[in-house]
Amino acid sequence: MSSLRPASVCDTTPLQRFESQSSSSEEPSSPTAASIIAAAAAANSTGQHPQLPQHPQLPHQQQHYNNNNINNNVKVDLQLPSFVGAAAGIGGGGRGALVSKPTARGTAHIFGRIIVDLSLLSCVGLTMLGFSLWGEPNKRGFFCDDLSLKHPYKDSTIRSWMLYLFCAALPVSLILLVEFYRSQDKHGKKHSHHYHSQQEGSGYYLCHMELPHWLLECYRKIGTFVFGLGIEQLTTDIAKYAIGRLRPHFLTLCQPVLLDGSTCSDASNAGHYIEEFTCSTVNVSAKMLKDMRLSFPSGHASFACYSMIYLVIYLQRRMHWPRLRMFRHLLQFLLLMFAWYTALTRISDYKHHWSDVLAGSAIGFTYAVVVTSTIW
Repeated sequence: MSSLRPASVCDTTPLQRFESQSSSSEEPSSPTAASIIAAAAAANSTGQHPQLPQHPQLPHQQQHYNNNNINNNVKVDLQLPSFVGAAAGIGGGGRGALVSKPTARGTAHIFGRIIVDLSLLSCVGLTMLGFSLWGEPNKRGFFCDDLSLKHPYKDSTIRSWMLYLFCAALPVSLILLVEFYRSQDKHGKKHSHHYHSQQEGSGYYLCHMELPHWLLECYRKIGTFVFGLGIEQLTTDIAKYAIGRLRPHFLTLCQPVLLDGSTCSDASNAGHYIEEFTCSTVNVSAKMLKDMRLSFPSGHASFACYSMIYLVIYLQRRMHWPRLRMFRHLLQFLLLMFAWYTALTRISDYKHHWSDVLAGSAIGFTYAVVVTSTIW
């Protein structure tokens, strides 16, 4: 009696085990499903009903005929359905994988996305506008002998228009330039994560005209920059109005008069914490009187630090041309020096205390790092 093969052996197929049993001198085991299918296939092709080998004493020619007949027909009948191979290709990324084309998005989808982005940005912008028009800073007192509040009033070295030019217009222009150059440069495309999508197209159509991929990249990078700038400035404004710290030129600009008519020049007011007072200056607008209470943190420092750090990280991630490597480092250095110089002038112009500048720079740096970490 022959011994049955263990069920755990799976290195051969049922058909191969049937063929090995048919050609061996031992008594074959009970026919398997594969052997029955093979026998049926042989019967259909020859018009006969061949018997499965059940005894090892068959003539050699008959065994050879049966084996060849079974092999020639089983190869056709045991093929897997076509959909099985296609499904395997889809899951495994093989040749049968279906390549999904990017979904075409028309004008309505583009304007819908722009409207949603502008709505989110307007929530930040309108809140900032509300602080500027109707917000009232915290009414904070002072000491008449506080030397940190007796500095002279000076104009800003870095004017507001200069800050907007270098920290808003320059980043937008630089992003547009770099993204356009990357779309034209083969070496830049090879480093792009969206290289294949650049070859296939963006999939966004405006009036039946497909938008270039570099324009979409500009929209994403600039939109992220502007939104991060808005929430950074809103964070700074919340701190300004909640704390209401007096600027270093407060006593010079306000020249406070107490309720009893005395001033800080009177020796009797030395060492007293004064909360109720009025400003005696005449040529000072209400906006300046409100602004002298918004010292902490520095808005100029946070604005400049956020914009410059964002640009430095952006250039490091997107400007990959070997010939311009030293130029990239020089440009990054100049951007950092502008943020550093802006922060220093806020102290030298007596607009902020040194702790105000430090806090503003920390806010801008933190937001720049967080925002840039979400777009790559």
